[in-house]
Amino acid sequence: MFDNTLDSYAHYNDLKDMNTFFKVIFAITTMLVSLISTSPVVPVLIALFISFLILFQAKIPWKFYLKILSVPFLFGLITFIFMSLFFGVGAHILDLGIFNLAITEDGFNLGLLTFSRVLAGFTCMSFLALTIPMTELFSELERLKIPQIVMELAMLMYRYIFIFLDEGLNMYHAQETRLGYSSLKKSFKSMGMLGSNLFIRTWVKGEQAHIAMESRCYNGSLKTLKAPESLKNAGKRNLTLLVFFELLLIVGVYFTGNFKFF
Repeated sequence: MFDNTLDSYAHYNDLKDMNTFFKVIFAITTMLVSLISTSPVVPVLIALFISFLILFQAKIPWKFYLKILSVPFLFGLITFIFMSLFFGVGAHILDLGIFNLAITEDGFNLGLLTFSRVLAGFTCMSFLALTIPMTELFSELERLKIPQIVMELAMLMYRYIFIFLDEGLNMYHAQETRLGYSSLKKSFKSMGMLGSNLFIRTWVKGEQAHIAMESRCYNGSLKTLKAPESLKNAGKRNLTLLVFFELLLIVGVYFTGNFKFF
């Protein structure tokens, strides 16, 4: 049922056997560099490079990757439009002629910077999610001293996502076999019934999952398997490339700090 989900690709990709801790450090440091950049140049380059790794090194199907990338891309695009219109001062680039709305230089540059940071940050997170199974990722994050309460919530949320998907797909297929989507009118009615019942069904399933956890000695703390990997196991060549890459990005941040499109 979940053959083409993010979790299945995380278990079966060409970068799966690479040192997990190394991948976590690489993604986090790269994302931090994109956040400190004051121009969109470095974040855009980061987004392109990470996308290259995901598509051509991890061999994630491009259609699936573009599908998950479409949501943050749309969010970033809407943010870019609103910041261009309602934020910033300076000369007008474009007067829309409606309600005195205009795109200003400062607003355009600020919106573009935010848009590029959104893409860079999401591609870094996608790299983690698509190349590292979540159980291993949680273990590595715990080694990085992420607060225990944050880890607990993340693991429980991750578990309940699949409960939600399972219930939703089962209900959808049951409706589909009964011709619930044979017409537009029936489709709206079926979707309404699915939405109204899905919350109740997932709530019950969640309670059952919690009871099952308590019957297995759950005391409010989830344990993760500690991976024996460390940066020392990543290899000198990979560590050298990592340091060189991050230094190159920092140099790029320095030299493109005053870059503006207008």
